[in-house]
Amino acid sequence: MCGIVGYTGARAALGIVLDGLRRLEYRGYDSAGVAVVAEGGLLVCKRAGKLANLEKALSERDDWQPPAQSGDGAGQGGGAAPSPTGISGGTTAIGHTRWATHGGPTDRNAHPHLSSDCRVGVIHNGIIENFAQLRDELEGCDVEFASDTDTECVAHLLCRELEQSGVEDLAEAMRRVCRRLEGAFTLLAVDANAPDTVVGARRSSPLVVGRGDGENYLASDVSAFIEHTRDAIELGQDQVVVITPDEVVITDFAGNVTAGKDFHIDWDASAAEKGGYDYFMLKEIAEQPQAVAETLIGRLTEAGEIALDEVRITDQDLRDIDKIFIVACGTAYHAGMVAKYAIEHWTRIPCEVELASEFRYRDPVLDRSTLLVAISQSGETMDTLMALRHAKEQKARVLAICNTNGSTIPRESDGVLYTHAGPEIAVASTKAFLTQLVACYLVGLHLAQVRGIKYADEVGAVVAQLQAMPSKVEEVLTTMEPVRELARELANSRSVLFIGRHVGYPVALEGALKLKELAYMHAEGFAAGELKHGPIALIDEGTPVVCVVPSPAGRGVLHDKIVSNIQEIRARGARTIVIAEEGDDAVLPYADDLVRVPRTPTLLAPLVTTVPLQVLACEIAASRGHDVDQPRNLAKSVTVE
Repeated sequence: MCGIVGYTGARAALGIVLDGLRRLEYRGYDSAGVAVVAEGGLLVCKRAGKLANLEKALSERDDWQPPAQSGDGAGQGGGAAPSPTGISGGTTAIGHTRWATHGGPTDRNAHPHLSSDCRVGVIHNGIIENFAQLRDELEGCDVEFASDTDTECVAHLLCRELEQSGVEDLAEAMRRVCRRLEGAFTLLAVDANAPDTVVGARRSSPLVVGRGDGENYLASDVSAFIEHTRDAIELGQDQVVVITPDEVVITDFAGNVTAGKDFHIDWDASAAEKGGYDYFMLKEIAEQPQAVAETLIGRLTEAGEIALDEVRITDQDLRDIDKIFIVACGTAYHAGMVAKYAIEHWTRIPCEVELASEFRYRDPVLDRSTLLVAISQSGETMDTLMALRHAKEQKARVLAICNTNGSTIPRESDGVLYTHAGPEIAVASTKAFLTQLVACYLVGLHLAQVRGIKYADEVGAVVAQLQAMPSKVEEVLTTMEPVRELARELANSRSVLFIGRHVGYPVALEGALKLKELAYMHAEGFAAGELKHGPIALIDEGTPVVCVVPSPAGRGVLHDKIVSNIQEIRARGARTIVIAEEGDDAVLPYADDLVRVPRTPTLLAPLVTTVPLQVLACEIAASRGHDVDQPRNLAKSVTVE
């Protein structure tokens, strides 16, 4: 989800690249950097923090200390101090805004990353899944690393191809390296010996070409170059592109010449930031298949073990755990509720889910045999942070699930699993929620494996089911037009109720929360079995009730029970909106509106059943004329108690 920009042409490249990075700021980032091909080398500057920090360093270029790979993150490829006009006069450059994954948000981990001889510079979006093996290989050849990133491996591999393997150009070196890489990535590279060339590559991560007159562009998003050209090329999977001022050449990883998809951008700059969507929330809903896929990358080792990002808890400590608390707020709390079902089912450890804002005030019983799982999108949620600190005071172990590398909650935890959702701009969480669910499943599997309850093949089977989920989420997204039409019909309703059982109950709560956040209307989620204990009194003629139905295959008893609940509310005049899996015909007589989702194992079903509820809430809010991305009274990161 990082911002990537490349340019080559006749104009000064630095200003164009910086302008492109500014247009990508909406994506969120924690560091920024540029590399300009000039003076026979690469002039590089990079800084942690916002673009303002980078621009300040560029304005004070006399403080740069060569070589480029020194710890301060700024310098020049040739080792001599750059001239005042060198970096501003170069006509080929790449730039990057980073959302940290491997290595914290520091100057040394910011992109671009250089080869040891400073000949090749690389920027990167995504994750190199096999970087640890590649790094071991390079270090075995006496290559010294200057960062903690997976990206730096690519710079050294490219240089080795150019210097030691007899490869004549950067494009062929890129193809050879890409054939060795595992994971999802977009790469841009420049070579000090090819001053008018930028090479890009993509696998499962976005990269587009901007066509100009005597100049060409590469970017992760068209908004980076929309002020300069509206003619673009969308690259396909596993393709390498070479741009020079006058030419664009596209090949596959094997070197066969191929073609991208030409298109003309007819959005304005504001719409371009949103990828043509009306709202960031819609864009982020559409990004969920990719976010889920990237959260799963590299999680299963060759030995069949689940890999977390940072673990400072021994396997023996995890075997000693006799109780788990999950603490979170809002949407993350609903992810924790789903996690409880999975963790208890897989590990047989008692698991409680607590609102972080209430946790420490009720004097919970904690000790060294307690594991606290703290879930936070931002890593700065104050209620969750204070619950974490209370648990640490009681000597409990703490594992964080977070979307922001280097934030406070991961830093203060004993272990971390990062969700690779990329930044969310819309206040109401969508893709962060789905990736939190994935992370919770992985934590449950990790605990089950460490404790000897599940073997590697059993864990691998569940991971394979998880790896099938991105395509299922994508399938749901392609069938949402009837949900949008339904939302427009419901826009003037006074209230909408949601019911579910088992993991469908927290999905019902999440659906109601989204409607409250976005549409400012009364919405409540209930455990379906509780209807007869009071909430059924709310049912009136025409009351919309969204019913999340479990699979009849996985939990037949649950399915039969909720079908009975649907009959109860329909008999009292409710308008039943039923979310059920394909092939479930038992619900047909009782559904006024039916939304189908792909067949999915019961515990994983929230990954598909949540999506229609996100779309429903978004469309109702839009129909009521509300600001979908910035609902009233709400903030993205709640940093006060």
